[in-house]
Amino acid sequence: MTTDADKAAIAALTQRMVTGWAYGDADAIANLFPEDGTLILSGVYCDNREAIREYFAKAFDSHYKNTQVTGKPIQIRAITPDAAILYSHGGVLAAGETEVVEGSAIRASWLCVKRDGQWLLAAYQNTPRFDESIPGGGAAEAA
Repeated sequence: MTTDADKAAIAALTQRMVTGWAYGDADAIANLFPEDGTLILSGVYCDNREAIREYFAKAFDSHYKNTQVTGKPIQIRAITPDAAILYSHGGVLAAGETEVVEGSAIRASWLCVKRDGQWLLAAYQNTPRFDESIPGGGAAEAA
């Protein structure tokens, strides 16, 4: 089981992502991942840290230019003392937005691993958020 300090470090990965994004810092985001980290977004598959860095460097100069991102932990589940899954909700904010608009909201899975005493993001994947107007669409929601 992970300790409270581990859970805090795992949850902090979301804020480190938010901060890196706020500065358009592809290096900061890539450094959340180990060398063999994986990023899966709609239409995107990166299977190592350098590919993740390259993706975000291009994205911050194009479709993510002048955007912000928000992400809040929903739940952390320990798998082993050195592995956990973090579930979050959030999304991309266009310039001037203060809340995620419908259609931009996501749920994400963060597979976190502890390497050399540091929590890293082994794999990240997100999907559009359930439509809560559909029966059962938000039934399993923890937050």
